[in-house]
Formats: sequence, structure tokens, C-alpha cells
Amino acid sequence: MAPPEHQEPSRRRRPWVPGPPTGVVPDVAPVARDGSGSGPTTAPAGTVRFPGDPGAPPLSRGDAGVWFVLAFTGFVAGQVVALLLVDVAASIAGKGAQLSQIAKLAAPPEWYVVSSLVGLWTGFGLSSWLASRVRGTGATVADLGIRFRWIDLAGIGVGLGGQILVALMYAPFINHLHNFSAPTQKLTGSAHGWGFFVIAVFTVVGAPFFEELFFRGLLLRALVRLFGPLGVSSRAARNAGLAGAVVLDGLLFGLAHGELVQLAGLAVFGGILAVVSLRTGRQGMNVVAHATFNLFAILAILNSRGGVLH
Repeated sequence: MAPPEHQEPSRRRRPWVPGPPTGVVPDVAPVARDGSGSGPTTAPAGTVRFPGDPGAPPLSRGDAGVWFVLAFTGFVAGQVVALLLVDVAASIAGKGAQLSQIAKLAAPPEWYVVSSLVGLWTGFGLSSWLASRVRGTGATVADLGIRFRWIDLAGIGVGLGGQILVALMYAPFINHLHNFSAPTQKLTGSAHGWGFFVIAVFTVVGAPFFEELFFRGLLLRALVRLFGPLGVSSRAARNAGLAGAVVLDGLLFGLAHGELVQLAGLAVFGGILAVVSLRTGRQGMNVVAHATFNLFAILAILNSRGGVLH
């Protein structure tokens, strides 16, 4: 048996860094990229990887910068694809000559709304997938936290609470705001019957999934890595980085909707969704919360119309 001084020293523990309360990935040093451009070695399949934790994509600030650029590019590309799809839909509907007037309507037709949403979501989905492929592990579901569990149904309460909070924010001056529900009216358009049902499904199911994939999957994870301290740092430094990422993610979420009057409420709710994503390490609960939030808006429109099956 070798003398004590020749024994292999035990691995030193790194200083503890505070993080999410459950499911934290062990602090494993990532493997550097090779010349092939393949992603880093990651945690075992099924492990929850919290944004900003070691080994969680994006792995470095350089990777996070690429993710952020891809997010911006995806948003712009989504707008372009939306314009193209709207133009195609207008031609099919025989409304090509009136397209500029239709775009200005307070309640555009169903084909206009659906084409716009599909185009925008195309940009969101492709940019998220591409980020995982070029500067992630290539496993998009794991890289962006696309996971759902039964506990995520608690997001129903988060979405309801978000609606109540936004209502309280605007309550003191709601009477001075002109047509505060205009964005929801434009989204649902002049649809009735099955047209309204299709748009409602897009709003309550499609929008929450693709927007959370983009804003809390791609964008938030990039911001957390960009704002996070390098190496092991203090609780204050880590919390400051997370706070900065949450605030900017919420603000960009609000700005992306292009509604100045609703900006404050959307930004606050976007920040809440960012916190939920950071606490759970996945998108399930915030998708449910987002869907609940949108559902209450749709129900309000339905109530004001007195029904849609005419």
C-alpha cells in the first residue's frame, strides 16, 4: 500500500453556488468542442438542465450570442414569411387587390389572421431548431426544455393570476384608454362559427407553445448565459444576472406584440413566465399559464359577442 503522501488526492469540491431548488444538474465540466462543430457533452437523457447551469446549452457566451442573433433573425424571418403567406392566402381568396385595406381593418378575416400566425411561428420554430443544431447538442427538445409534467397544470393558476395582476395594473386609468381590447379583437377578427373556433385554438394552443419555445426556450436561455457571471460567483452576482435576463426577456416579449398601450402588462406577464421557466427548467408550466391567460381573453370576447355560432 502506497504511503499517504503518494495517494491520489481526492477531488476537491467546488464552492456551492445557489440555484433552482430542485433538479439541479451536477456541476460537471463540459467537454470542449472539436473541429467538427458538434455540441458539448451533456447530462444524461431526461435530466432537467436549468438555464445557465454548467453543461446546459448554450454552453458559452459565444454560443449564447449566436442564439440571440438567431432569435432576432427568426423574428424578422417570421414577419417576412407571414407577409408571403398572407399574400398567397389573399390571392386564393380573391382579395389580392384589397390586401392593403384588409391589413388596416380592426377585425380582419380569418384567413388573414391564420396566415399571419403561421408565418410568424415558422420563424420562431426554425430559429429555435437551428440554434440547437449549430450551437447546442442537436437535441432540440432537451436543449430548449420542451417537457410537460402533471405538476405543470399549476400554470392554470399562474395564468389566472397574470390576468388579475394585469387588470389591477390598468384599473386606475382603464377608463382613459381608448379601445383597450383592440389587439384581442384584431386577433379574433370578424370570425364566427368554425372560423372563430379555429382562431381560438390557434390562440390558446398554438401561440403559447411557439411563443414559449421562442421567448423562454431560445431567447431567455441565451440571455441567462449572456448575463450570468463567468465561473463560480456569489449569490448576488448570479441573482443579478438572472434578474437582468428576466426583465429583458419580458420587455422583448411585450415589444414583440407591437402594442404600446398593452406593453407594460405584457412585459410583466412575460417576466412572470420567465421566472416560471427558470424555476422549473422547462416550458411545460409556462405554456399552460400562457394558454390560460389567452383563454380568458378569448372568453371575454365570446362573452361580449353573446356567442359565436351564428
